[in-house]
Amino acid sequence: MSSQSFEFDDTNIARSVFGHRDEFLRIIEHELTVDILWKGNKLTITGDPADAVIARNVLVQLYGIVADGYALATTDVTRAISLLKEAPDTDLRRIFLDSVITGSSGRNISPKTLTQKHYVDAIRNHPLVFGIGPAGTGKTYLAMAMAVSALLKRKVKRIVLARPAVEAGEKLGFLPGDLQEKVNPYLRPLYDALNEMLDFEKASQWMQRGIIEVAPLAFMRGRTLNDSFIILDEAQNATREQMKMFLTRIGYGSSAVVTGDASQIDLIEKQTSGLTHASRILEGLEGVSVVRFEEVDVVRHPLVRRVVAAYDRQEALERQQELQEDPYQRDRGYRLRPERGPRFENRGWNEPRDWRPEQAGPPAPAAVENAAEQTGEELPKVEPLKPEGEAE
Repeated sequence: MSSQSFEFDDTNIARSVFGHRDEFLRIIEHELTVDILWKGNKLTITGDPADAVIARNVLVQLYGIVADGYALATTDVTRAISLLKEAPDTDLRRIFLDSVITGSSGRNISPKTLTQKHYVDAIRNHPLVFGIGPAGTGKTYLAMAMAVSALLKRKVKRIVLARPAVEAGEKLGFLPGDLQEKVNPYLRPLYDALNEMLDFEKASQWMQRGIIEVAPLAFMRGRTLNDSFIILDEAQNATREQMKMFLTRIGYGSSAVVTGDASQIDLIEKQTSGLTHASRILEGLEGVSVVRFEEVDVVRHPLVRRVVAAYDRQEALERQQELQEDPYQRDRGYRLRPERGPRFENRGWNEPRDWRPEQAGPPAPAAVENAAEQTGEELPKVEPLKPEGEAE
């Protein structure tokens, strides 16, 4: 057991950190093995020594953030605990106060995890960024926020949002309406995110004027997009050819963000995901940044994080069982090569690749010039035919 006592300078700010009816203190006690007692602006933390240090760090940093005018919410306290558990030297001020944009509801949109902070900084500093990771990690949402922010600051003249029109495991059949009405169901997630950034009227007006364009990926061919912020969402469903086509659309003064989840590929068999292929060959190039999100970066309902973790564990178990049954079998890029050990090829999971050695077949029979040599029998002689009309 460990005990730590300290006090804050301003009682009013301290009460904001404690929350309504000590709500935020109860969250800290629930997440960490500690008990917190306070009187006025003085606190005493008792419990596990490591957790007591984290609890004090959380309270001290939240106090500084609130003093700068930040309004704490329940999710902020949970996020602060998670961040400081992962990296105790994290400066929460750099993350919480990094406001990308204020949404239409008046809520500040900012990074919520360390990876999201790296992602936002990468978009600011690189013309091409790949955001790869599971659902719920804020890849598309933050990219959209950065795009709207750049447009409002007049850093770009328009926003182009693209997405492959690929069905997720089911056939929708014939869709009524004109071309735009047919592709709208595939682009609905982009509209939803856009409406959270801008007022509906302003978003509609900008879309009518072509300042904001939402289109299927197939419509990008033959275009050059200058002074634009371009987002390709669900890029795991773009083929290698489509990805190359998209990346070569980037013009002067433009930035591009490519997002996707390599575990949710809906391409038909024998088609390679352009996302995994492009991120593999372009990572490390000047002007290109690849940011990979993990399970801990999921910022949706807490249940979503547990769902993602459960699927990851099951897939790892199935992969291990399959490799034990057949060490050469292909499973999302993993290979066991004879006499060379395991290797992970960061390729499309459905890209044909087999490291098994070719099986030597039976030797081909030697060529025989004529059948007589092969059988040893003498064949009867055949006289040539005489031309028609020739007398005997």
